[in-house]
Amino acid sequence: MADQLIIGGHRFTSRFILGSGKFSLEIVKAVVENGGAEMVTLALRRANLGGEENILDYIPKQITLLPNTSGARTAEEAVKIARLAREINCGNFIKVEVIRDSKYLFPDNYETIKATEILAGEGFIVMPYMYPDLNVARDLVSAGAAAVMPLASPIGSNKGLSTRDFIEILVNEITVPIIVDAGIGRPSQACEAMEMGVDAIMCNTAVATAKNVPLMARAFGQAIESGRNAYLAGLGRVLTEAGEASSPLTGFLED
Repeated sequence: MADQLIIGGHRFTSRFILGSGKFSLEIVKAVVENGGAEMVTLALRRANLGGEENILDYIPKQITLLPNTSGARTAEEAVKIARLAREINCGNFIKVEVIRDSKYLFPDNYETIKATEILAGEGFIVMPYMYPDLNVARDLVSAGAAAVMPLASPIGSNKGLSTRDFIEILVNEITVPIIVDAGIGRPSQACEAMEMGVDAIMCNTAVATAKNVPLMARAFGQAIESGRNAYLAGLGRVLTEAGEASSPLTGFLED
């Protein structure tokens, strides 16, 4: 109970945040249950209350919803989407995504800061998706972000921790939770990020494109927990010049 993820005053025991954008509606519930996630993202367009199927019907009721502003190209559009999400009872959490770049899908950090300041002022618990830049992260915290979500590598790429060094700087310098988002492709990469001291991992594509989706969700959940435990335990030292025996090499044959 002592080691909880706290975002905007809300407490979570799981550090696995599941992105649902690439899952069929039928498998969302199974993935949540197997991964142990307590927070799930959703795009507003999937919560189509007037349609035949609504993703909200497939997410267990105890799960915290994290609507995102997917599709927003400006701060103004992101704010509009966030307000609509709250109007349809998706809660006060919001993941701010502002992306103008249609090729690499990199977030627009400047517009993200603007949207964060507006939404935090309106009482949202803002979790902005950002390119890992220390100055931007500091500005987001000053704007009221409850957490920051730096990308590990381009969205959907499964390339892993391409921005590892920059994320490590954020871990050392930023006081709000650091949630690695986008690009994590393997449970081992999620574990590595957690060993660095990040607070949580958000994953979508790596799970959604696996051959056995529920099993991969479980693997990610276990890897994230393992990495967190390793970080809390304190990783052992690394020798760069020589080996060191784990047991004494002398004295054991002496009388």
